[in-house]
Amino acid sequence: MSYRRVLAMLNRYVSKTPKSQQLHQKAEKVLPAGVSYFLRYIAPYPFYTAKAKGSKLTDVDGNEYIDFWLGHTALILGHSPPEVMKEVRRQIGNGTHYGTAHELEIALAEQIAKMVPSAEMVRFTNSGTEANMYATRLARTYTNRGKIAKFEGGWHGGYDALNIAIKPPLDVPESGGLTSGALRDTIVLPFNNIKEARRRIKNEILAAIIIEPVQGAGGCIPAEREFLKELRELCTKNGTLLIFDEVITGFRLAPGGAQQHYGVLPDITVMGKILGGGFPIGAFASRKEIMNHMNPILYERPRFSFHGGTFCANPITMTAGLATLKLLQDGQLLNELNKRGNNLRQKLSDIFERNHVDVQVTGEGSLFHTHFTREKVKDVRDVFRADRGKLLNYHMHLIMNGVFFLPTRTGALSTTHTESDIERLLTEAEIFAKKN
Repeated sequence: MSYRRVLAMLNRYVSKTPKSQQLHQKAEKVLPAGVSYFLRYIAPYPFYTAKAKGSKLTDVDGNEYIDFWLGHTALILGHSPPEVMKEVRRQIGNGTHYGTAHELEIALAEQIAKMVPSAEMVRFTNSGTEANMYATRLARTYTNRGKIAKFEGGWHGGYDALNIAIKPPLDVPESGGLTSGALRDTIVLPFNNIKEARRRIKNEILAAIIIEPVQGAGGCIPAEREFLKELRELCTKNGTLLIFDEVITGFRLAPGGAQQHYGVLPDITVMGKILGGGFPIGAFASRKEIMNHMNPILYERPRFSFHGGTFCANPITMTAGLATLKLLQDGQLLNELNKRGNNLRQKLSDIFERNHVDVQVTGEGSLFHTHFTREKVKDVRDVFRADRGKLLNYHMHLIMNGVFFLPTRTGALSTTHTESDIERLLTEAEIFAKKN
């Protein structure tokens, strides 16, 4: 896309979003970059959402967008699903936060144990970052080992020990303020390459290996089924715990998440996003012998693994999560979404191919991403070898025409996306392809 066309697109964006521009000017005075999460910054400024319903977002200027970002892929039932909102309104009348034990946390934990194959016991947190942090600590406590391995391109939130090798340059931590000590016991492995992974950990004694079965921030790259199976065998052989970070894939690829979808069971499962039914949540689950290390009646320090938080298992989130999982538990909605996702990825590929634009469409189930390259995309290194500038222009073209992806990020389907919504995306993709 030429400089002149990019400038024209930006000018059009500014002309459509004057109220958002004003809000951003205010926001910059009280929020770094004018946002509460750096991902949400869109140059020259983000649009500001006023309301959301179903598959649509409406900004403060009245512009409507078909939403394929879905709150970081969390909203599998779309925005404000009636069945969930009804239960939430009922619970608000009974209290929003207790700070005590309550029945709803039992009900949601039981529902998770019913749906997730490897889950016998559960603990709740308020974010995926916390859940990954506590799961890692639990693995270290249980095994009495210190080292953890993660994969290039794997995003596990802001936890210090896992905040490395997310995007090139892979040897530079994702954030300042991370000490060498925080990363000393973290080993980085190549994604989808079991031979090299074996070589790198040959002489290591690991507490755990943590992996996203489908990498999110790493480009929506699925792990190969055989790779996961061999990783499982490797962990079992070495007495290393296998942690699946299913914050994105949990309750999306199947009722039991990626582990059900792939037929590979981890030792610890980390969950979030969809589980909260639109409210903040994280959770981690495992078999009893591992989870019992968080029971202070059974274990004392240093064999006791601490977990806690003021708002853990707050009743509003438990209510929303339970209502959501009950709608997903029989698998019918998810099976249909997976079929639609498979179909969408194929149609996007066909559009760019017939317009002679080099593209690889990645994803699994109802998750998808577009990479402007002719080479197969199998890991984050391939993702960043693709034309990221063209990807940004593509997503900005979609935004300008009422189809929202957070620029350069993964897209997802919800149960509220209509065939008309999907056709709109395909139409705009075709328009972009013809011009590029």
